[in-house]
Amino acid sequence: MDPSTTTTRAFALHLIVDDIERSISWHEQALGATVTRVLRLPDRTIATADLNVHGLRVSLAEPVPGTALATPASSGSSVAAYRIAVDDADAAMQRALAAGATLSSEVQDAFWGERTGEVLDPSGHRWAFDQHLRDVSVEEIENHLAEWLRH
Repeated sequence: MDPSTTTTRAFALHLIVDDIERSISWHEQALGATVTRVLRLPDRTIATADLNVHGLRVSLAEPVPGTALATPASSGSSVAAYRIAVDDADAAMQRALAAGATLSSEVQDAFWGERTGEVLDPSGHRWAFDQHLRDVSVEEIENHLAEWLRH
C-alpha cells in the first residue's frame, strides 16, 4: 500500500483485558472514559467495547482461545506504558487507585519537567499520568540522563 494514497486515521488502542465489564468500569472511573459502542455475542456477553479516553479510541476485548492475544497480567509482562497528559497527576493517580489499579510508581517530579506516576490497571496494562510542570531543554534532559546512568 502506498502511504501517500492512504487516508490518515486517528491512532487507537486495542487492549486485551481479563474481565471486560470490570475493565469498562475501571476506564470510566479512573480515566474518565465514555463508552461509544458495545458489540455483543449471541449469548449477550460483550465481544468488544469501544471507549473514548480523552479523544483516544480504546477498544477492549477479552482473550480469544487459540490466539496469541493475552493480558499483561496473564503473560507476566507489559510491553508498553500508556501516558495521559493531565492537569493534576496526584488526583489522577488517586482516581485510578480508588477504581482498583495497583501502584507501579509514586507520583513524583521528574527531571524532564513532568509530575508523573504510574499504575497497573486490573489487567496489568501500565498507565502513567503526566502533569506538565515546566519546559526543559533537550540538553538539560540529556545531562540528567547521563548522570543517572553513571549511578
